[in-house]
Amino acid sequence: MFNRRGVAIAAAVGAAVLLVAGCEGDPAASKGTDSGKPGASSTPVAAASATAGPLMPALIGKAFAESEGLVKQVTAKPVEARSAYGDVPLAADHAQWAVCFQTPAAASPVAPDTAVELSLTAPGTPCPAQAGAALRPGKTPSPAKTPVPTKAPAPAPSAPAPASPKPKSSPTPAPGPKDVTYKNCAEAKAAGVTPIHRGQPGYAKHLDRDNDGIACDK
Repeated sequence: MFNRRGVAIAAAVGAAVLLVAGCEGDPAASKGTDSGKPGASSTPVAAASATAGPLMPALIGKAFAESEGLVKQVTAKPVEARSAYGDVPLAADHAQWAVCFQTPAAASPVAPDTAVELSLTAPGTPCPAQAGAALRPGKTPSPAKTPVPTKAPAPAPSAPAPASPKPKSSPTPAPGPKDVTYKNCAEAKAAGVTPIHRGQPGYAKHLDRDNDGIACDK
């Protein structure tokens, strides 16, 4: 009877020892990788960071030559360099130009085919407030003045038109005696008094055949 109880007790103790030992040696119980409890595992976070790829290095303030070498470590695409100022051309040799702006930003994840753009300034030139700004903004052009129309010169006074020559009047015959009479125009012409106007001495109707008031006018 005693032996049976002793054997049962010993078996129970052995089973308890084996159960405790199994729990302590279980990797899942010690690390919590697959325990079923939310938040118990840290391995998935580490795996995500490991597969996220390389990060874009911080390049602002560095020379282009150094920055280009750092970019080549994270992407295979060539770096596109440009001047940070819109009115300053990029020099052919810009190895020592400083980086003012970078795309992608520092600490951004990049892929092997990510394009990288760097905006540069010449040594000793400060960076602009934004890429593409003017280093030497020109003066605002003043609005073109509307030309004042020049007054046309007053036309020169035209020369006065030549006066029409007055028709030469027949010389007034010398007045003859008041009561002189002429038989005909031949006699009046011989006396040098023709033509004789009405009212003048020597005028007579028989001498003014056309009755125009002028005798011996033909």
